Amino acid sequence: MSVKILHFADAHIDSYTGGRIDPKTGFPFHTGDFLKALDEIVETAINEQVQLVLFAGDAYRNATPVPTYQREWQRRLIRLSQAKITTLMIPGNHDISNAVNRASALQELDTLQVPWVHLAAGGVHLYTPEELDGVPVQVLAVPWMPLSLLSAKDKENKLTPEERASEFEQELIKRIQKGIGKADPNLPLILLTHYSVQGSTYPSGQVAELGRDVTLSRSLVCDPAFSYTALGHIHLFQDLNEGQQPPVIYPGSIERVDYGEYKEKKGFILAEVDNHHTEYTFRELHTRRMYNLSFEAKDAGTLQEDLLDLLPSEEKAKDAMIRLVVTYPHEFESMINERELRKRVEGALDFQFKRKPVYQARMRIQSKNISSLTPQDLLTAYCQITKTSDAEAKALCSLAEEIFTESDSAV
Repeated sequence: MSVKILHFADAHIDSYTGGRIDPKTGFPFHTGDFLKALDEIVETAINEQVQLVLFAGDAYRNATPVPTYQREWQRRLIRLSQAKITTLMIPGNHDISNAVNRASALQELDTLQVPWVHLAAGGVHLYTPEELDGVPVQVLAVPWMPLSLLSAKDKENKLTPEERASEFEQELIKRIQKGIGKADPNLPLILLTHYSVQGSTYPSGQVAELGRDVTLSRSLVCDPAFSYTALGHIHLFQDLNEGQQPPVIYPGSIERVDYGEYKEKKGFILAEVDNHHTEYTFRELHTRRMYNLSFEAKDAGTLQEDLLDLLPSEEKAKDAMIRLVVTYPHEFESMINERELRKRVEGALDFQFKRKPVYQARMRIQSKNISSLTPQDLLTAYCQITKTSDAEAKALCSLAEEIFTESDSAV
């Protein structure tokens, strides 16, 4: 008998604070997109009679969310509780403080003992059907744990950050393998965790701390003891064991957290989990149009026209989110009419215009007494410093000679 699950991660409902404000809610319009995505996930779980919802971490942008956002998160989780759908959450790295013994940002629902909603915390734990309200499946939950746990044991601070991360990885491997050994082989076993996995792909807007980001091996998460591996942490949908069992899946974030993710599809996973065999589908969520534009200016005369041509039409800009980054020599500054650019996209919900002027390094002529140099000498030195071609330097010096001669005659 298979178990129907819904797997999502990286909600980050309070991550976007810019753009126009929706007067009805008081939130930025793009924050409303995150909440609508969460609503669709909850409604899907209810309408399709999902037996188990797995949330693989990162509800917020940090461990101290504003109470208003906590209210919005809790409202949606309580709907799952009212529908009697078992929900198991693990905190992600954004939900947990690095300080030892601090509560996670997801703690309230667990503290209040909301029926059908469970928070996995305090290390690796194997959840049995009895702990999952009778759902015939086992979940090996591995929430994000801060490296400070290991730092506290390393009182003399002998380990480098890289060594500490490596030692932490080895400890996680031992605990996960121990959990596999305790599992009932006659029931499906799901791994639920919030970590990077070797060989996974990061979207352009998300950066890993190389050498310091704890990374699990592919062989561990692909262990045939698992019927499904539910991952969180990386914002790009991917199956790291595509075409094979078990599926090892990052569903990605539920919305575009920043402009670096403007190309990515966003969604969640619906899966039918049987013992050692799982079929799944990626359910795509509707996302707002987002443009991440960049331009490197070469011609001051056409700069404004080039920028206007690069921007989407007024029709496409309406209710969209747009970022435009312009790199240009600083002397082109006066050629940019920002007001005109903003007028073109005034229907957008957010328009971020970033200027990146480039200043040429000040040139220095190596001479003990510059005042003794003639204009011809200075021009020759300039051509050398700017690496002007011999032909161009010769033509410049020839023209300059005529100007200097005419100037001397006039005097």
